Amino acid sequence: MVTMGDITGCCSPDLPHNPVREIATPLRHFTRKRKLPPVRGGSGAQAQRRHEGQAAHQMMLRGSIFKVIHQQVRHRVTDASSLILERSLNRVQLLGRVGQDPVMRQVDGKNPVTIFSLATNEMWRSGDSDTFASGDISQKTTWHRVSIFRPGLRDLAYQYVKKGARIYVEGKLDYGEYVDKSNVRRQATTVVADNIIFLSDSGKDKV
Repeated sequence: MVTMGDITGCCSPDLPHNPVREIATPLRHFTRKRKLPPVRGGSGAQAQRRHEGQAAHQMMLRGSIFKVIHQQVRHRVTDASSLILERSLNRVQLLGRVGQDPVMRQVDGKNPVTIFSLATNEMWRSGDSDTFASGDISQKTTWHRVSIFRPGLRDLAYQYVKKGARIYVEGKLDYGEYVDKSNVRRQATTVVADNIIFLSDSGKDKV
Protein backbone atom coordinates (compact mmCIF):
# COMPACT_ATOMS: atom_id res chain seq x y z
CA MET A 1 0.00 0.00 0.00
CA VAL A 2 1.37 3.42 -0.94
CA THR A 3 1.38 5.88 1.94
CA MET A 4 1.70 9.65 1.98
CA GLY A 5 5.20 9.23 3.38
CA ASP A 6 6.21 7.17 0.35
CA ILE A 7 4.99 9.88 -2.03
CA THR A 8 6.57 12.82 -0.21
CA GLY A 9 9.94 11.06 -0.02
CA CYS A 10 10.27 10.32 -3.73
CA CYS A 11 12.03 13.53 -4.74
CA SER A 12 15.77 14.03 -4.68
CA PRO A 13 17.14 16.10 -1.77
CA ASP A 14 19.36 17.92 -4.28
CA LEU A 15 16.39 19.87 -5.63
CA PRO A 16 16.00 23.37 -4.13
CA HIS A 17 12.58 22.32 -2.85
CA ASN A 18 10.45 19.22 -2.76
CA PRO A 19 7.46 19.83 -5.06
CA VAL A 20 5.77 16.67 -3.86
CA ARG A 21 5.81 17.79 -0.24
CA GLU A 22 4.42 21.19 -1.22
CA ILE A 23 1.40 19.50 -2.78
CA ALA A 24 0.99 16.64 -0.33
CA THR A 25 1.28 18.50 2.97
CA PRO A 26 -1.90 20.63 2.65
CA LEU A 27 -3.86 17.50 1.67
CA ARG A 28 -2.48 15.24 4.38
CA HIS A 29 -5.46 15.66 6.66
CA PHE A 30 -7.81 14.51 3.90
CA THR A 31 -6.09 11.17 3.55
CA ARG A 32 -5.91 10.17 7.20
CA LYS A 33 -8.03 7.27 8.24
CA ARG A 34 -10.97 8.56 10.15
CA LYS A 35 -13.30 6.67 12.40
CA LEU A 36 -16.71 6.31 10.84
CA PRO A 37 -19.57 7.59 12.97
CA PRO A 38 -21.62 4.90 14.67
CA VAL A 39 -24.64 3.75 12.74
CA ARG A 40 -27.85 4.06 14.66
CA GLY A 41 -31.29 2.75 13.91
CA GLY A 42 -32.45 0.09 11.43
CA SER A 43 -31.77 -3.60 11.30
CA GLY A 44 -28.31 -5.07 11.56
CA ALA A 45 -28.12 -5.78 7.81
CA GLN A 46 -29.15 -2.23 6.88
CA ALA A 47 -26.68 -0.78 9.35
CA GLN A 48 -23.91 -2.93 7.93
CA ARG A 49 -24.73 -1.80 4.35
CA ARG A 50 -24.71 1.86 5.40
CA HIS A 51 -21.41 1.32 7.17
CA GLU A 52 -19.89 -0.34 4.09
CA GLY A 53 -21.22 2.45 1.87
CA GLN A 54 -19.60 5.12 4.05
CA ALA A 55 -16.31 3.21 3.99
CA ALA A 56 -16.44 2.86 0.18
CA HIS A 57 -17.16 6.59 -0.19
CA GLN A 58 -14.17 7.44 1.98
CA MET A 59 -11.93 5.14 -0.06
CA MET A 60 -13.13 6.74 -3.32
CA LEU A 61 -12.39 10.19 -1.91
CA ARG A 62 -8.90 9.15 -0.85
CA GLY A 63 -8.29 7.58 -4.29
CA SER A 64 -9.33 10.78 -6.08
CA ILE A 65 -7.05 12.89 -3.91
CA PHE A 66 -4.08 10.57 -4.50
CA LYS A 67 -4.76 10.72 -8.26
CA VAL A 68 -4.67 14.54 -8.22
CA ILE A 69 -1.46 14.53 -6.16
CA HIS A 70 0.17 12.02 -8.54
CA GLN A 71 -0.65 14.16 -11.58
CA GLN A 72 0.69 17.34 -9.96
CA VAL A 73 3.83 15.58 -8.73
CA ARG A 74 4.55 14.12 -12.17
CA HIS A 75 4.09 17.55 -13.79
CA ARG A 76 6.37 19.36 -11.35
CA VAL A 77 9.07 16.70 -11.30
CA THR A 78 9.06 16.62 -15.12
CA ASP A 79 9.55 20.39 -15.23
CA ALA A 80 12.44 20.20 -12.75
CA SER A 81 14.06 17.36 -14.66
CA SER A 82 13.75 19.20 -17.99
CA LEU A 83 15.58 22.19 -16.52
CA ILE A 84 18.44 19.93 -15.44
CA LEU A 85 18.65 17.45 -18.34
CA GLU A 86 17.56 19.51 -21.37
CA ARG A 87 20.30 20.12 -23.92
CA SER A 88 20.55 22.70 -26.68
CA LEU A 89 22.61 23.20 -29.81
CA ASN A 90 24.24 26.28 -31.34
CA ARG A 91 26.29 25.17 -34.34
CA VAL A 92 27.13 26.90 -37.62
CA GLN A 93 28.77 25.47 -40.76
CA LEU A 94 29.86 27.78 -43.58
CA LEU A 95 31.55 27.12 -46.91
CA GLY A 96 32.57 30.12 -48.96
CA ARG A 97 35.27 32.57 -49.94
CA VAL A 98 37.07 35.11 -47.79
CA GLY A 99 36.09 38.67 -48.59
CA GLN A 100 39.07 40.45 -47.04
CA ASP A 101 42.34 39.70 -45.33
CA PRO A 102 41.94 39.03 -41.61
CA VAL A 103 42.62 41.72 -39.03
CA MET A 104 43.62 41.15 -35.41
CA ARG A 105 42.11 43.41 -32.77
CA GLN A 106 42.37 43.76 -29.03
CA VAL A 107 39.64 45.65 -27.20
CA ASP A 108 39.69 46.82 -23.56
CA GLY A 109 42.73 44.73 -22.69
CA LYS A 110 40.97 41.46 -23.56
CA ASN A 111 42.50 38.61 -25.51
CA PRO A 112 43.06 39.47 -29.18
CA VAL A 113 40.57 38.30 -31.79
CA THR A 114 41.07 37.59 -35.49
CA ILE A 115 38.23 38.88 -37.69
CA PHE A 116 37.45 38.39 -41.36
CA SER A 117 34.41 38.26 -43.62
CA LEU A 118 33.17 35.20 -45.50
CA ALA A 119 30.79 35.15 -48.47
CA THR A 120 28.36 32.32 -49.17
CA ASN A 121 26.29 32.08 -52.36
CA GLU A 122 22.76 30.79 -52.69
CA MET A 123 21.64 29.83 -56.20
CA TRP A 124 18.22 28.85 -57.49
CA ARG A 125 16.48 28.47 -60.82
CA SER A 126 13.79 30.97 -61.77
CA GLY A 127 10.91 30.29 -64.15
CA ASP A 128 9.25 27.06 -65.17
CA SER A 129 11.82 25.95 -67.75
CA ASP A 130 13.45 22.55 -67.27
CA THR A 131 16.72 23.69 -68.86
CA PHE A 132 19.31 26.05 -67.34
CA ALA A 133 19.17 28.62 -70.10
CA SER A 134 20.88 31.98 -69.78
CA GLY A 135 19.13 34.17 -67.22
CA ASP A 136 17.25 31.29 -65.55
CA ILE A 137 19.59 31.07 -62.56
CA SER A 138 19.41 33.60 -59.73
CA GLN A 139 22.09 34.10 -57.09
CA LYS A 140 22.22 35.74 -53.68
CA THR A 141 25.42 36.46 -51.77
CA THR A 142 25.40 36.64 -47.97
CA TRP A 143 28.29 38.05 -45.96
CA HIS A 144 29.21 36.62 -42.58
CA ARG A 145 31.45 38.10 -39.91
CA VAL A 146 33.82 35.45 -38.55
CA SER A 147 35.67 35.93 -35.26
CA ILE A 148 38.33 33.62 -33.80
CA PHE A 149 39.21 33.86 -30.09
CA ARG A 150 40.82 30.44 -29.60
CA PRO A 151 44.56 30.74 -28.92
CA GLY A 152 46.67 29.25 -31.68
CA LEU A 153 43.84 29.12 -34.18
CA ARG A 154 43.49 32.90 -34.30
CA ASP A 155 47.21 33.29 -35.06
CA LEU A 156 47.18 30.65 -37.79
CA ALA A 157 44.07 32.14 -39.35
CA TYR A 158 45.60 35.61 -39.26
CA GLN A 159 48.70 34.29 -41.00
CA TYR A 160 47.22 31.92 -43.62
CA VAL A 161 43.67 33.10 -44.38
CA LYS A 162 43.79 35.38 -47.41
CA LYS A 163 41.26 37.29 -49.47
CA GLY A 164 39.63 35.02 -52.07
CA ALA A 165 40.57 31.79 -50.29
CA ARG A 166 37.89 29.12 -50.23
CA ILE A 167 37.50 27.79 -46.70
CA TYR A 168 35.14 25.78 -44.51
CA VAL A 169 34.30 27.26 -41.09
CA GLU A 170 32.70 25.63 -38.07
CA GLY A 171 31.60 27.54 -35.01
CA LYS A 172 28.68 28.99 -33.07
CA LEU A 173 26.41 31.97 -33.58
CA ASP A 174 26.88 34.94 -31.26
CA TYR A 175 25.05 38.25 -30.91
CA GLY A 176 26.73 41.34 -29.51
CA GLU A 177 27.42 45.03 -29.90
CA TYR A 178 30.26 47.12 -31.29
CA VAL A 179 31.08 50.81 -31.68
CA ASP A 180 31.69 51.98 -35.23
CA LYS A 181 34.04 54.75 -36.42
CA SER A 182 31.35 57.35 -35.74
CA ASN A 183 31.18 56.18 -32.11
CA VAL A 184 27.73 54.71 -32.68
CA ARG A 185 26.83 51.48 -30.91
CA ARG A 186 25.49 48.86 -33.32
CA GLN A 187 24.24 45.30 -33.12
CA ALA A 188 26.43 42.60 -34.64
CA THR A 189 25.96 38.94 -35.51
CA THR A 190 29.19 36.96 -35.43
CA VAL A 191 30.21 33.40 -36.15
CA VAL A 192 32.70 32.45 -33.43
CA ALA A 193 34.84 29.88 -35.26
CA ASP A 194 36.58 26.95 -33.59
CA ASN A 195 37.68 25.08 -36.72
CA ILE A 196 38.83 26.08 -40.22
CA ILE A 197 39.53 23.85 -43.22
CA PHE A 198 41.37 25.35 -46.20
CA LEU A 199 39.97 24.18 -49.54
CA SER A 200 42.14 26.28 -51.86
CA ASP A 201 45.87 26.16 -52.62
CA SER A 202 46.70 29.02 -50.25
CA GLY A 203 47.15 28.08 -46.63
CA LYS A 204 47.24 24.75 -44.89
CA ASP A 205 44.80 21.89 -45.43
CA LYS A 206 43.32 22.08 -41.96
CA VAL A 207 43.78 24.27 -38.90
